[in-house]
Amino acid sequence: MDRRRFGLRTEVAPDAQEMAASGRKPGGYCFPVCGPMFFLRLILLLMLPVSAAMAQGTAAPVASPAAGAAAVAAESGASARKPADNWRDTSNYTFPAIAKTVTDMQNVAYAMTLRDYCADRRVPDDFVRERLKRFSAMTGREETCPSLMDY
Repeated sequence: MDRRRFGLRTEVAPDAQEMAASGRKPGGYCFPVCGPMFFLRLILLLMLPVSAAMAQGTAAPVASPAAGAAAVAAESGASARKPADNWRDTSNYTFPAIAKTVTDMQNVAYAMTLRDYCADRRVPDDFVRERLKRFSAMTGREETCPSLMDY
């Protein structure tokens, strides 16, 4: 194991001539605590909790354990009386469900194919109307060649 590579040094510092030949400054050896990289690491380390808090948004207010227990008891009492109607409310989700995203992407691909059929005069009108009718059944709305621009 090369101890110099890891910043460990066991021997006494070489004399000034050797240091001058190697390009290092005389004055002894400084463990990796010294130098500009240490201060950059320190700044990054101190900024980590701040950036994590900013990424999460605002922090929840800190409540006492007694207040938390009272809130849980009040919530359990209220839920025992009436079942929650909004137990599947996803209105505050940042992104839609994966299945919805997959369906939207499939609809986009199919709409692009249909737009190509609509633009190509060599494709028979009956074929295009039948494909638009099938696509309307999949999307749940009336699809026409101009309405495909919504995708």
